[in-house]
Amino acid sequence: MQHVTLSLADLNRMSAADFVAALGGIFEHSPWVPERTTAKRPFSSLDSLHGAMVLAMWAANESEKLALLRAHPQLAGKEADAGTLTAHSTSEQDSVGLTRLTPEEKAKIVALNAAYLEQHGFPFIIAVKLRSKRQIFESFEQRVNHPRDIEFTTALAEVGKIARIRLEALLGE
Repeated sequence: MQHVTLSLADLNRMSAADFVAALGGIFEHSPWVPERTTAKRPFSSLDSLHGAMVLAMWAANESEKLALLRAHPQLAGKEADAGTLTAHSTSEQDSVGLTRLTPEEKAKIVALNAAYLEQHGFPFIIAVKLRSKRQIFESFEQRVNHPRDIEFTTALAEVGKIARIRLEALLGE
């Protein structure tokens, strides 16, 4: 996990390339989001930076949004098992115990991941740091059968929440 904190002033002063590099992990494997916000600098607050990035996400075309959703790992999925999660995702999943599941919980989440991916075409996304493990499982069970269009919007909203948490950590707020 990146432990270096930056200030908003630092981000505002950086070259466009450095800005994108510094914020490239805020939206999972999607540096195009900060690329599309770099010209909006200077940002006066974390709220304005986050807002600009979220607006860039929502303004993207459907295929870009789908690619953003598909860039996210499954909860306690293959990437976690293989140790290939990003530092952000590892920290987030570990913070609520998703890296320490009982065999029953693991079997349940594997089944939910498969059903959700089959139903919606992208992994289940939830801002895990805002919920308990129990709440995550409950939400997963509820959302797996939602209509795809509702889940598409819900997943993008959760990506925005995750980005906020990551920005706060990066900026030490």
